Amino acid sequence: MTTPGRPTRSVLACGEVRTGLLPSFQALDGRAAAQLLRLRADEHVRVSERPNLYALSPEVLTGVDCRLPTANGAKVRAVGTVAARAALTEGRVLQSTAYFSAPAAGPDVRRPWGHYLVRPGVVEPFGKLPEQATAEGVLRGGGRGELDLGMIAEGLLAQLVRHPLLDHKAPFKSRRTHLRWAARQAPADEAASLDRFTLAEDGLRTVELRVPEGTGTAAVAGLCEDLALHDWLLTTVVHMLENSRLGAADGPAAVLALRPAVDHLLHLWMPRAHVDRTLGHLWDVLEREPGFSRQWENLCRRIRDQLAIQAIPLLHQNLNEG
Repeated sequence: MTTPGRPTRSVLACGEVRTGLLPSFQALDGRAAAQLLRLRADEHVRVSERPNLYALSPEVLTGVDCRLPTANGAKVRAVGTVAARAALTEGRVLQSTAYFSAPAAGPDVRRPWGHYLVRPGVVEPFGKLPEQATAEGVLRGGGRGELDLGMIAEGLLAQLVRHPLLDHKAPFKSRRTHLRWAARQAPADEAASLDRFTLAEDGLRTVELRVPEGTGTAAVAGLCEDLALHDWLLTTVVHMLENSRLGAADGPAAVLALRPAVDHLLHLWMPRAHVDRTLGHLWDVLEREPGFSRQWENLCRRIRDQLAIQAIPLLHQNLNEG
């Protein structure tokens, strides 16, 4: 049982990121991005132009009083607030994230809401928190009557895409992805690590991490948003290549199918550009296995080679006509 008024140390952080193409024919500039993401009147949207255009909304809170998802079926009631925010990269890729942190143990009785509101983004269990079972439960997804981070993230995304700035004329078709993550504190004698990254059906990805003690939940969320962004880029360009039917379709059709990748996506690949410096090294795991950047570079070469091949007959035709 925790002592009233004493701050509790979080040992587990969990979240879910939804990533997709902004439903707008034109990419938004910095001013329009700030207008889209202004979720609160009392806080500004953070906009940076280097190394790419990136806008991050302030956090909004959702009060929760429900069971936590657990892999072993343990019924753990928790009360607090879930934080949610949105990000827009190069005015083109929109993400929404819902996340919380939880202490090792909480009070045995429910506190007044004021107690929870001064701890934004913290969800306190009744009694002891089963860390591993809760982490696995969040990665599996909340069931009926359990905390569902995906529903909160999806609700924020739905709110944003209804904004009058958007014309709902996306320049190409794509699928959304959702990434669930759980981060536990690394023991003092162990380094932070990205323990597992998995791809599942229906656009689901899961990430398990260990982070240094005292790492802010928002910083972990930023890392996972960056992973989700680049995974979405890879997934989307792979689908474009598959749909282009390289080698089977006639040249102009293949070029037409691949042009959106060149116009809208290839310049977005910048891992760690907006990741907290204390966590950026965790990207190294994905660079080694499965090799995110190697796969991206290979995709880019295939697209550029195909465009070059299609340009050769046009060049010969122009030379002959000259």
